[in-house]
Amino acid sequence: MKRSILFDTETTGLDPATGDRVIEIAALELIDDLPTGQNFHVLINPERDVPPEASRVHGFTLADLEDKPKFAEIAAGFVAFIGEDALIAHNAPFDFGFVNAELERCGQAPLARSRMIDTLEMAKKRYPGLPNSLDALCRRFDIDLSARTTHNALLDCKLLAEVYLELMGGRQRGLGLAVSGNGGGVATYRRDPDRKPRPMAPPAEGDCAAHDAFVRTLKDPIWLR
Repeated sequence: MKRSILFDTETTGLDPATGDRVIEIAALELIDDLPTGQNFHVLINPERDVPPEASRVHGFTLADLEDKPKFAEIAAGFVAFIGEDALIAHNAPFDFGFVNAELERCGQAPLARSRMIDTLEMAKKRYPGLPNSLDALCRRFDIDLSARTTHNALLDCKLLAEVYLELMGGRQRGLGLAVSGNGGGVATYRRDPDRKPRPMAPPAEGDCAAHDAFVRTLKDPIWLR
């Protein structure tokens, strides 16, 4: 059984080296690449202003965050939740950079880059030359984006969990994910009656002949019975 953690941050800007801080962090637990329902989510007082251009992205102002805990107050809980497992994020170097800056500021060990799984890099390798933002991938995989009016770390994690599953090979078409138990059970499959099947692309020219030739090299293949 493989445990991994998918996480996302929202920040006051683009560069922790110039004083930008984390204002929101969310993490989802995955077991064998499927969400279990267990999550970690907090809003954080950044101890500085929130520029208007950042507020336009995620919707938070300093007034929304002044009564929230500081990162140092939530660091231990976050570190305990993620454990020593692999950490998945979209444009992971950005999130690692911010989280590590916050951890180092409060005396915690930084996250090892060896734990990093970057879904943006995965998408670029699979779809070279195409847009590979989270929005673009959700549209490519027919994942509902209607609730994503602003960037929100927890919602983005839930969307990315679906994207990650598709990047890892995809779930069987016509099936949806369900989680048994009270938020902490094992994810199971159930049929989704509203999910429309996608047409399968026809085989490329020569594929059928190549397959037929390969089958004839097998001993008593079932395809020829």
